[in-house]
Amino acid sequence: MADRLDALLHRFSVRAQTFQAGTLCGINDLTPDGDSGQLHLIRRGEVAVSHGGAIAARVATPSLLLYPRPLPHRFVIDDAAGAELTCAHLRFDGGSANPVAAALPAFVCLPLDTISGLDHSLALLFEEAFEQRCGRRAMLDRLFEVVLIQVLRHLMDNGQTRVGMLAGLADPRLRLAIVAMHEAPAQDWSLEALAAQAGMSRSAFANAFRDAVGCTPGAYLQQWRVALVQRALVQGRSLKRIADEVGYGSESTLSRAFKAQCGLSPREWKQNRQRA
Repeated sequence: MADRLDALLHRFSVRAQTFQAGTLCGINDLTPDGDSGQLHLIRRGEVAVSHGGAIAARVATPSLLLYPRPLPHRFVIDDAAGAELTCAHLRFDGGSANPVAAALPAFVCLPLDTISGLDHSLALLFEEAFEQRCGRRAMLDRLFEVVLIQVLRHLMDNGQTRVGMLAGLADPRLRLAIVAMHEAPAQDWSLEALAAQAGMSRSAFANAFRDAVGCTPGAYLQQWRVALVQRALVQGRSLKRIADEVGYGSESTLSRAFKAQCGLSPREWKQNRQRA
């Protein structure tokens, strides 16, 4: 079976950086670190979560809170009882434009006991978080990355990604075509060829893809290619080499597709990013 996440996480990695492991109480304002998201694991205690002054969740059981994109939030915790939390910044390759980060809801709250297969990872993560051992921070960072992958699996397996890339990857037939595009973006994918990958007729595939992903297969392929171009531009690679790798025959063709998608030329996009 095609691996839904392999090509995604290979090309657009995510790195965790632990910044909290212990007990919190009172009012705690959590601010994004640049273009990063955050992942919080509540081991014990009650936490009121608010966004912009409005209550977003009241957590009373061990839970996971995921912010894939920057979103300031506040935790209000009883001063006497406190709450045990372990938290990390999530640095998605490409920032908020990372396809994985962009495909996720702005806020995800899940009880820990509902996420299948998480027990062993959590046991080790919490053991490391609340003990003082050598290599503790590096171990926690890697474990947070493991937890994120398990959360992505859970969201797809349980139909909690309604429309978008992850919803398409959750479909047993559509995922075959999407993974094919992810793994071979330079290939000249026709609608017929993608439908064949999915084992569906041309019309059935086109309709199912649009319903699940929210755009046509051709539009999705262009979005994926442009995301790869953005990643390569940040790495300082030349447009000519990028054009060959992602399936555009020339720099001018790449630039036209890029501007149609982003509203800016590749050069303008890179300059804006460097000024940000």
